[in-house]
This record gives sequence, C-alpha cells and structure tokens, in this order.
Amino acid sequence: MAADPQMALTMHRTAVPAYPLPRVRQTAGSGFTARHLWLPLIAASLLSSVLVLGGDQWIADRIFALEGHQWLLREAWMTSTLMHKGGKWLSVAATLTALMLCLYQWRRGKDRRLRWALLYLVLAIALGTGAVSLLKSLTHMDCPWDLVRYGGERPFVGLLQARPAVLPAAACFPAGQASAGYAWVSLYFFALLWRPAWRWRGLAIGLLAGMALGLAQQLRGAHFMSHDVATLIVCWLLSLGLYALLNGYLRRPLARPAGARA
Repeated sequence: MAADPQMALTMHRTAVPAYPLPRVRQTAGSGFTARHLWLPLIAASLLSSVLVLGGDQWIADRIFALEGHQWLLREAWMTSTLMHKGGKWLSVAATLTALMLCLYQWRRGKDRRLRWALLYLVLAIALGTGAVSLLKSLTHMDCPWDLVRYGGERPFVGLLQARPAVLPAAACFPAGQASAGYAWVSLYFFALLWRPAWRWRGLAIGLLAGMALGLAQQLRGAHFMSHDVATLIVCWLLSLGLYALLNGYLRRPLARPAGARA
C-alpha cells in the first residue's frame, strides 16, 4: 500500500533537525525580553534621569574637591597611563585574540558552537565601540575639565540644548574609553551561545572592566557618570540585538533541496 504523501512529508520534516549547528537559547518569549531589554532600559533611564538632573555635578563636585579643586589625577600614571592607555590596548589585544580564535575555528575548528559564538563576540565588540565613537562625534558635549565650573573655559551645554557656534568642537559623550570595557558585556551572550553556565561570569567581566575604565576617566575629569551609563546601555542593546539576530538565524529550519522527494 503506497504511503500517504502528506504523512511522509510530515515524517521527513520531523526527522530532520532544525539546524545542524549549535543549539542556542531562544530569544522569543516575554520573560527573556523583560529581563534583557525592558528591565535594563528602565533601570538605565531612571539612573540617567537622576544623573542629568544634578547627580552628575554632585559626584563631579566631590571628586574635584577631593583633588584640591583641580584635576590632580588627569596626568597621573595610574589613571592616565595604566588605566587610560593600558586599558585601551588591553581591550584591543583581547579583541585581536578573539578574532584570531574566530578565524582558526572557521578554518580548522570542529566546535560549531564556539565558531558561531566567537564570530558573534568579535562583531559585538566592533559594533559597541564603533557606535560609541560615532555618537561621540555627533553629540558635541564637553568633558568636565573643559567647563568653567571645574576650572575650564566653556559653559555647560546639555545634550538637548543648541550648542553655540562660538564654542569649539567637543566629543565627550558617550564615554569612549569605557566602551573598551563595556563592549565586553557581550561575553554574556557569547556564553549563551556556547557555554550558558558561564554567562554571569562573562557579564561580570564586562561590567567590572567598564566600571574600572569609566571611574579612572571620572577621576581625571574626562567624563560625568551619565556618560558611562550611556556607553553601557549602547553596548548592551547592540549586543542583545546582534544575539537575537544570530540566534534567530541559527534556529531557522533547514531548506530542503529543490526536487527532493517527500
């Protein structure tokens, strides 16, 4: 008796795996979206509101006073050489290492999960740092050390205020240096793609690196705290968006060759 074609088609589709590459966690579902998108956005919005409405100046005033009403640590070895320059090059070295590992996995590696996870990581870091650099060139906000309030020569101009044409160009928002650390929050999603149990360790690395580099810059008078918060949320949202795209791609069902029998 001939098999029913519809039944055969159903059995064929059931037997073929959704995708022969890594099985990754789903992004669909209100729980994932709430935890990874809405809660971070709400928290960042509330914190940014507090900082913009006076919290930035309150923190900077106290740092400035502790340094003797000057940016005493602006050129200090610890903050300028070790954290500012050293931190940037350490992040560059780590990114190049991830890139080399990615190229190796795609050429000779056998771990498919690691292959896609490394590609994600390299792209996420490039997107995070690149987006922050682009925003810095568009927002035209001054560093604290440029402002009259902290010994500089320029008035404070808010993010949404029109910048007077007589003022020179500025590029201090978001915090570019902190992006060398906060871009590594993508390690959280890298772990979701490869070793989900490691995700919190990955998140901790990115947060601690970003906070360390950001604090060093605040001590130098280069940034307000809101600049760092903006950098963190930019890096997090781009990392999340890229993860969602890649995860969705990896979970697509296989397309059967044209003309294949049911």
